[in-house]
Amino acid sequence: MRATLIRTMVLGCGLLGAGAALAHPGHGGHGFAAGLMHPLGLDHLLAVLAVGLWSVLALPAGKAWQGPALFMAALLATALLGLMGFMLPFMELALTASVLLFGVLLLLAATGRRLPTAAGLGLVALAAAWHGLAHGFAAPGAGLGVYALGLLLATALLHGAGMALGLALQRRLSARHRRVAVSGLGAALLAGGTALLLGQLAA
Repeated sequence: MRATLIRTMVLGCGLLGAGAALAHPGHGGHGFAAGLMHPLGLDHLLAVLAVGLWSVLALPAGKAWQGPALFMAALLATALLGLMGFMLPFMELALTASVLLFGVLLLLAATGRRLPTAAGLGLVALAAAWHGLAHGFAAPGAGLGVYALGLLLATALLHGAGMALGLALQRRLSARHRRVAVSGLGAALLAGGTALLLGQLAA
């Protein structure tokens, strides 16, 4: 049963990485629905799920909420900078780097070699800043308020899904099986991020 659960989760993450669209589905539209769809772009989707999962596995007990909360706050703050026209070069590569970053963080969590809490949260904020700048810069001019509401709601739901997965791993798997599962998920994130990177370099 446990082995089946592990294989199912890792396979599901691998299929997600292989099959999700590389483009951001919310770009080009405006309004609540477009904002709700935007986080389903592969880089944002994988990074946000990973934040919730990593927070449960790596942060002190009772403080798992800090990772998602910090990500949301940094996302919103830097989106405002993006709206004002501020943008860094090579942002698509930075978004891909965020997926690779969380893959590494999950692998570290699986082996028990966790970063200090402040360092881990700092990396979460950095990744959120990259996503916030990109989302703010590309946000539509019309319907901005409801677009942002949809984007934030979808991001929060994805955080929740990642946290639920982390809690399920903790409650249903032994420490050894949990290490295997989290290692597989971290490796799947690295594979998905590498596929994104190769696609960007080939474009």
